[in-house]
Amino acid sequence: MKTKAIAALLVTATALSTFPLTASADWRSDLPVFRIGLLGGENEADRLRNNDCLRVALEERLGVPVEMFPAPDYAGVMQGLLAGQLDYAALGASAYAGIYLQDANAVEPIFVSAEADGSTGYIAPMYVRADSDIHSLEDMEGHSLAYADPNSTSGYIVPRFELRRAGIVEEDFFSRTGFGGGHEQAVIAVLQGQYDAGVTWASGQGDPAEGYTRGNLRRMIDNGLLDMSDLRIIWESPIIPNGPVVIRQALPQEVKDIVSDYLANQLETDAQCYYDISFGEGQGWVSVDHDFFEGIVEMRREELAGSR
Repeated sequence: MKTKAIAALLVTATALSTFPLTASADWRSDLPVFRIGLLGGENEADRLRNNDCLRVALEERLGVPVEMFPAPDYAGVMQGLLAGQLDYAALGASAYAGIYLQDANAVEPIFVSAEADGSTGYIAPMYVRADSDIHSLEDMEGHSLAYADPNSTSGYIVPRFELRRAGIVEEDFFSRTGFGGGHEQAVIAVLQGQYDAGVTWASGQGDPAEGYTRGNLRRMIDNGLLDMSDLRIIWESPIIPNGPVVIRQALPQEVKDIVSDYLANQLETDAQCYYDISFGEGQGWVSVDHDFFEGIVEMRREELAGSR
């Protein structure tokens, strides 16, 4: 057993020694592993596969092992970041706002993905089955609606806000509302007839009949899980700020710089990885700070106050 243990240690040491030492070694003893949180909303196997290129790229640059932690829902990643158990994640704006309202110093937003036209916003489309007799939001009266996740911007916070602004009282208007368990799962629930409609996220650009240029519908088509001829879009929200890539604020600045440098140049140096981790086509990562999300923070604060 001792021989096997020593051999394992030697293999680990050899593997670590092959990493390009682009970062100083003094912080590695405090950060032996860089931990990436993966939001729920897509099945675990696809999440791990689509983000593996990011794991490999950051492992090469940081010189420490990188591990991915797929959570079953948004809350899992949020709590991991708040507890300092995760170092990095791509979040929706509402999930970031939820973290900020609990601990403003837990994470810092560093980038959002730019859409195909260079803009930095997206939409929440409401969809129904194509064979449904529902063709508009007004037609949804008396029907059921699946939200994606209580911490989702496009799959919950913004649609609820916009419905209230339109004078719609959920309890009176819909036959029922519920959570599908994630964006992908909510689409499947609608296709299977468990709900009449759902809300998800999309770039708002390109042809809705093709799943737009980027977003959950586009990803499901790419993964062979959806044919858009089976769905109909009946409503689109106003523009929502794109969700951020966040990094744990307490990390050494050199770690943050290495991660930021890779993402800033990812579209040019690793275009396929950009497509895979950003859910479709776009013009790369755009630097942002907290101010970009102030509107969503206020929306989230209102939602929390209303639920008390």
